[in-house]
Amino acid sequence: MSGLDWGVLLFTLLGVIVYGVVRSRGNRSMDDYLLAGQSLPWYHVGLSVMATQASAVTFLSAPGQGFSDGMRFVQFYFGLPLAMVVLSVTFVPIFHKLKVFTAYEFLENRFDSRVRTLTAGLFLLQRGLSTGLSIYAPAIILSTILGWNIYWTNLLMGGIVLIYTVTGGTRAISYTHLQQMAIVTFAMALAGYLTVRLLPDGVGFVDALHVAGKAGRMNLIDLKFDPNSRYNLWSGLIGGFFLQLSYFGTDQSQVGRYLTGESIGQSRLGLLMNGLLKVPMQFLILLVGVLVFVFYQYNPSPTFFNKQETDKLKESPYAQAYQLAEIKHQNLTTQRQRAVTDMQVALDADDEAAQEAAATVLRDTDAALKTVKSDVVKLIEQNNPAADTNDVNYVFLRFVLDYLPHGLIGLLIAVIFSASMGSIAAAYNSLASTTVVDVYKRLVDGEADDAHYLKASRWATVGWGVFCIVVAQFANRLGSMIEAVNILGSLFYGVILGVFVVAFYVKSIGGRATFWAAVIGEVLVVISWYLNLTAFLWLNVIGCLLVVVLAWLLEFAMNRRNVNT
Repeated sequence: MSGLDWGVLLFTLLGVIVYGVVRSRGNRSMDDYLLAGQSLPWYHVGLSVMATQASAVTFLSAPGQGFSDGMRFVQFYFGLPLAMVVLSVTFVPIFHKLKVFTAYEFLENRFDSRVRTLTAGLFLLQRGLSTGLSIYAPAIILSTILGWNIYWTNLLMGGIVLIYTVTGGTRAISYTHLQQMAIVTFAMALAGYLTVRLLPDGVGFVDALHVAGKAGRMNLIDLKFDPNSRYNLWSGLIGGFFLQLSYFGTDQSQVGRYLTGESIGQSRLGLLMNGLLKVPMQFLILLVGVLVFVFYQYNPSPTFFNKQETDKLKESPYAQAYQLAEIKHQNLTTQRQRAVTDMQVALDADDEAAQEAAATVLRDTDAALKTVKSDVVKLIEQNNPAADTNDVNYVFLRFVLDYLPHGLIGLLIAVIFSASMGSIAAAYNSLASTTVVDVYKRLVDGEADDAHYLKASRWATVGWGVFCIVVAQFANRLGSMIEAVNILGSLFYGVILGVFVVAFYVKSIGGRATFWAAVIGEVLVVISWYLNLTAFLWLNVIGCLLVVVLAWLLEFAMNRRNVNT
């Protein structure tokens, strides 16, 4: 990066941090620190909810997902608007009326302390692990750009966010989220525009979409019902609905965002705003990845997008084998460029036969390029068994560094950092609030004053920050970060949602039956994932239904036993 890029990056990040801390001065109580005094308007709530979900994983991995797999990932979010409506009608008024700090306080009132502790524990485990991935994603950037050791970079990234989270609490997080979302929206739209401008003369936006469609990248909607398919209309609407309902309704990192609303109406408006804007935003980010794919149809592409690993390979005993793979890759790239030019001519002439012939060559070339890449990955593994051999997370970053103008590079890197800071900070805050409210106050010291709990919240934030940084050190073997985060969430969210569904809607079921239903349901969900019985989105549905059905059966059996005795 140039001096201009570094200047833009540092100015943007320092501006976000300083603004958030200055605007959040005066945290005098735990309510101020964890819920911002429940004083924020709907647009604060909505943007904060969006920023919490849109981590660096989104802006690094999602364009790579679009590049490698097309637009079908957007179906993952189709259940989101419906989930926002259900939350606005049910969860929001209940949480506001109960004056809770966390979602799990409600469970003790409804069931007992065991159910509350189990559910809070599942959240803490899941969110702590996921936050480690959110730290690792932006650390990839610094390590790639500067050649820094990834472990020290994880420590730096997690530590920077920890500073202003401990200092400013929820109010700092919310104010920084406003700036972050404005920067993110502008920069990603500009990146898409410039990607189209970099295409050859005569190839416009519509032409790029045609080429992407012929290459199988405009696969927006898959109507086929297939439980083993990760992304189709049904997994998005049903599995995605359950995942989003659990994430926004029971995950404290999100519940804590809309509990800051100054009224039930303001919280509802914030959630509905998120439901309306999230799908278009994700569509835009994936589309940028598809446009990058089209760009590389006309231009040479790297054999492997993680430059650090290929540079190591050039200095290794496998350098000659890598050089031969590079030659094969270059020849195939030339063949691909001829085919995409033929495709453009056929599209202009509306010659369907020529279009299909060019599309066939493109598909065959794409398959051959994947084979060459697989050979390179094997060389990387032989040279460095600990290497990150999935380069989906590096596609967009490599494109930005190689082709976009200076200044914009710094801005886009700042976007990824800003998004990461927002989601990590919200996660730190939610982990601290759950730890203090649901664990410390109940099991350690429930009679202290507010100043004591404010201090405990700060120390809990520090403790979870350290834990998440440690998790980040082991995140380099999980492949696509955006998939890894959602798979991890799906292992827990369905069961947690099932507990809340029973709590809200099945009044006849007690705490004992719910507790054991959640334990058994979680074990069965993990087994289903381990045996790969279904695509991960369906684990959310399975987990929720297991808890509801098992709790009903256990309650029935317990009541019958009591009657017989």
